[in-house]
Amino acid sequence: MAVVRIPEHHRTIDDAGEIQAFLASQGIDYWRAEPGTPVSADTPPEVLLAAYKTQIDELNAKGGYVTADVIDVFPDTPGLDAMLTKFSSEHWHDEDEVRFIIDGRGVFHVHPPGQPVFAIEVGAGDLIRVPSGTHHWFDLCADRRIRAIRLFKDKAGWA
Repeated sequence: MAVVRIPEHHRTIDDAGEIQAFLASQGIDYWRAEPGTPVSADTPPEVLLAAYKTQIDELNAKGGYVTADVIDVFPDTPGLDAMLTKFSSEHWHDEDEVRFIIDGRGVFHVHPPGQPVFAIEVGAGDLIRVPSGTHHWFDLCADRRIRAIRLFKDKAGWA
């Protein structure tokens, strides 16, 4: 389950309801997502997408997403350090960043205008939507492992 940390306020939020309320106040959606059928860390992508079909369809209808894929990162993923360098500095996207975390862990650092930075550590079962235009960066946790379903409004997916 997610954990939110606000270092400047020496505050940690680890209750699901409080996390959801805090993130909603920042325009970020957060849910716990359960698959419709059992999945494991090595479930093939097409089976994984089918297992979360209900949630994907609901988000597609609500957010206008048109495509989904699965990203699977391991410590030995080729080019991992270059990829992490790209995402570990503050940036923003023209699209929402929607992620269902299936395995592993990562941290979204969010920098709201005029407010302190906060970190959202996500893990298996967490679903997060960081709205377009939100200044943020992303890091993997020490195990350098994450598997997630990603949703996009652009049919080309992530570019």
